[in-house]
Amino acid sequence: MKILANDGISQSGITALEAAGHEVITTKVAQEQLQNYINDKDIAVLLVRSATKVRKDIIDNCPNLKIIGRGGVGMDNIDVEYARSKGIKVINTPAASSHSVAELVFAHFYGLARFLHNSNRDMPLEGDKNFKGLKKAYAKGVELKGKTLGVIGFGRIGQATAKIGLGAGMNVVAYDPYIETADLTLDFFDGQSVSFKIDTVSKEEVLKQADFLTLHVPAQKEYIIDENDFKTMKDGVIIANAARGGVINEVALVKAIESGKVARAALDVFEKEPQPEVQLLMNSALSLTPHTGAATNEAQDRIGVELAEQINDILG
Repeated sequence: MKILANDGISQSGITALEAAGHEVITTKVAQEQLQNYINDKDIAVLLVRSATKVRKDIIDNCPNLKIIGRGGVGMDNIDVEYARSKGIKVINTPAASSHSVAELVFAHFYGLARFLHNSNRDMPLEGDKNFKGLKKAYAKGVELKGKTLGVIGFGRIGQATAKIGLGAGMNVVAYDPYIETADLTLDFFDGQSVSFKIDTVSKEEVLKQADFLTLHVPAQKEYIIDENDFKTMKDGVIIANAARGGVINEVALVKAIESGKVARAALDVFEKEPQPEVQLLMNSALSLTPHTGAATNEAQDRIGVELAEQINDILG
């Protein structure tokens, strides 16, 4: 079978697929040319990440397509149910990138807690002539240990993020409308492990308690965090969104920062991705990354291997 990995795939994934006798094509095909390419090359499996869209036009007009695979968790760039109604298998890799996203959230949290995002901008410009001034400006950092981590969305990624929080000495409160309780096990280098039972609470309770708030929910029609939600939060809360653009009202977020309700925030995803609003890009209270939550070598290896295993199982 011919497999088009249009947004790329790790070498480990390619190796596993080729070992099963499949041909893997990693040519990047433009969205408007994708339909013709799939038909001309007789592609049976289309693998994407977040860039390529697989909508009804491709599903209807590519009769030889048997599998659509998403390297990652969210599948909002694929018309999943429609594809399945046409007999096409749709797969993803929900567990492969959980830890990578969780680590990025905490990279942002530690950076925001100590103003690293600002200091790294200012030191090259002013470090030689305003060292003492910068030291004073960034001398009011906070520690994460002993603080409360609020998690909105307590699936695989939310739980992976909570584990890091627990390891950092944080209290964890979580909200998820579909999960009442979760058993989290922290595994250590020497084979020891410690287990925690986390009972979820209401969204309002999480917002009230959180010193650090992180979102791990799928794409929504409505904002998960909107203007009124900010009013419920503690003054000086630090927020991270590494889930999907559109789950937090960015205009309301900027207002909350300006009022002091939100001290600082991290965004890995944006409502108008891939062209975020300039007011976000220029805001010194924001730590920003270009949707790189799952972008680690380890996660991409896991994604590639997991996709290959699923494809090989389906195709026999």
